[in-house]
Amino acid sequence: MQITVSGKQVDLSDALRTRVGTQLDLIAGKYFDSALEAQVTFSRTRSFFTCDINVHAGRGLQLRGEGEAADANAAFDAAAEHIAKRLRRYRRRVNEHHRDLANRARPEAARQYVLRQEEESAGAAAADDETVTENYATVIAESQAEISLLSVGEAVMRMDLVDQSVMMFRNSATGEFNVIYRRTDGHIGWIDPGQSA
Repeated sequence: MQITVSGKQVDLSDALRTRVGTQLDLIAGKYFDSALEAQVTFSRTRSFFTCDINVHAGRGLQLRGEGEAADANAAFDAAAEHIAKRLRRYRRRVNEHHRDLANRARPEAARQYVLRQEEESAGAAAADDETVTENYATVIAESQAEISLLSVGEAVMRMDLVDQSVMMFRNSATGEFNVIYRRTDGHIGWIDPGQSA
């Protein structure tokens, strides 16, 4: 596994880099045959260190873990435990369902956009009442996305693994596009247009 360790305004020792590489290899090797890459970023905020780990564990599977502590080693331990917990949960669910991810149909390709709302200019006062000014959103980011064929439970698990707030997928039971999202009360919402009466 290719591991990149970096620090934002933090000098990292060789011992810490070696420890991070060894621990992530052990964690990934325990739950996956071949994880592809990991990016570990350390930073310092006020009086504590933060560690952010992003692991590309396989096709369409990204994991993210975060940790905070008084020193960099403890912050890494917290983030690594977060990753290990998610990998254990993922592996358990895969084993329970007896599904081999390699035999899945290839996900559909999609485009993902991030939009910024244009603000109305203060000096744009209309001369007559019939003129209507409209605000349009501006595209500020664009990236490739995949729409996987998943059950609702698998989609919720994948959304938790990636730590996203919303996810679109094709429901394996109905074949329809579905959306799951994290509600403000902490529960998961599910939009299924195939269930309309």
